[in-house]
Amino acid sequence: MRYRPIERDPDDQRLGRFIPDDWHHVESYPLTARTRPVHVPVVIGVNWYAEFDEPEPDRRGVEFVARGGPASLTAIRGGHAVCLEPGGEPDQDEWWEFYDQGSEGACVGFAWSRCMSILNKEIYTARWLWDRAKERDQWAETNPGDDNGTSCRAAAEVLASAGHVDWDDSFAGHNHTRRSGYVPDAGDGIKVFRWARSVDEVHSVLGNARADELGAVPFLNSWGTGYPHRVWMPDEVFDRLIREDGEIAVPTDH
Repeated sequence: MRYRPIERDPDDQRLGRFIPDDWHHVESYPLTARTRPVHVPVVIGVNWYAEFDEPEPDRRGVEFVARGGPASLTAIRGGHAVCLEPGGEPDQDEWWEFYDQGSEGACVGFAWSRCMSILNKEIYTARWLWDRAKERDQWAETNPGDDNGTSCRAAAEVLASAGHVDWDDSFAGHNHTRRSGYVPDAGDGIKVFRWARSVDEVHSVLGNARADELGAVPFLNSWGTGYPHRVWMPDEVFDRLIREDGEIAVPTDH
């Protein structure tokens, strides 16, 4: 079963996104012109290269990864999930600080929760979503309480079927056992989700004029304020990641 992009544990535990065993979900529920929403965030599960660890500003001060294009990529360090930001820079500075996954492999839960914050202007309990996605995914070895990751599809299915849990400060420090008692609100979930298969489709969904101008997509990482708030990935690099077993999820909100 090839669920890790490098046939072993990731170089960094935070890089916990798993590759699905099959692509039936992408083939069965593709994004189409009729189903395509506009000006919404996108959640991606992709290979994470060493060049993405430390973004560098260009001469305008815009933070980029892999400005040298696909040919500049070297080693894959694991799988990761991040949220792509739609136009208008709706992601708030406090969310940049709040959505910090620490050292856990919870990137899928954090990426989808960041997406839902942009859609609903609330903050969510990302580790609850991570727990529930591991209960739902296709791998018996992923369970609440461990540090394993999961797939973008599994978390999307939780959001579509159950909803999400608003964050409450009293939740701080809770473990997976305490989180299992949280009650989700279906209204904080999504109606459906579909799968983009090209860079052009993603640009049309994001509705981000700056992205179109730069020829890049802006992503929001979940590594706290030690990583720049929004970082740009060149379209050519993103295209390669899509072709390397990338999951590109497009939500339709309630």
